[in-house]
Amino acid sequence: MNSEAGLNTVRIVVALVFAAAAVLALLSLFKLQYIRPLALLILFISLVPLLTLLGSAHWIDSLGGFPAIGSGQGVIKYFALTAIGLTLLSRSASQSQRYIWLNYLPVGLVLLWIGGMKFTAIEAQGIEGLVSSSPLMAWLYSIFNIQQASNLIGIYDLIALIILALGIVMRPLFWPGVLLCAAVFVATQTFLFSYPGSWQSPGVLASSGIFIIKDLWFIANLLIMIDIRKRQNCPVEMRCLSAF
Repeated sequence: MNSEAGLNTVRIVVALVFAAAAVLALLSLFKLQYIRPLALLILFISLVPLLTLLGSAHWIDSLGGFPAIGSGQGVIKYFALTAIGLTLLSRSASQSQRYIWLNYLPVGLVLLWIGGMKFTAIEAQGIEGLVSSSPLMAWLYSIFNIQQASNLIGIYDLIALIILALGIVMRPLFWPGVLLCAAVFVATQTFLFSYPGSWQSPGVLASSGIFIIKDLWFIANLLIMIDIRKRQNCPVEMRCLSAF
């Protein structure tokens, strides 16, 4: 879209699609018949922006392009919705190991990719405003310089995704992995309160706020993994409740 009128049309359509997904999500809490249309709509919502990764706009040319990702950091978060949609479509997901891996993949991908970017100067400088505003993380800059602090965050991300991957096959590591990864996404949500650039005006998220709030999808991936693992641990003679 090259015209403002065209962009306005796109904004209205996107708003209606997201609103429809929210309504279907609410209805699916009461009637199972709405889960399938919700899953299909979630897949549609995720796949459309993911296709933009095929273009060049999201890659940092100065760092050699792919896999040096810039604005696409917000786009790759839609992989979380893809996993959620595919899980909701399957009746066998409630105890299937492959659906634990499916929901791990977007979590591992974003921690590997964006965590890996933390070792670059452009990303270290890009997160400075977020980190310095956070009461949970600002202390890093009193001990380390901007790049060192970013490196430590990247190392944490990589450790978290490795431990969670190991936890899928080594049960004692499952909960430590989940908690380490969840800490990343929960801490990110605090930026909505600490970082002024998260909001355009009261109740209206800025681009930074939209980027931040998408991490809630990864929390959903983790909750699905926990639910499936709970079902796997449930004795055959007991009927365990499940979201699926």
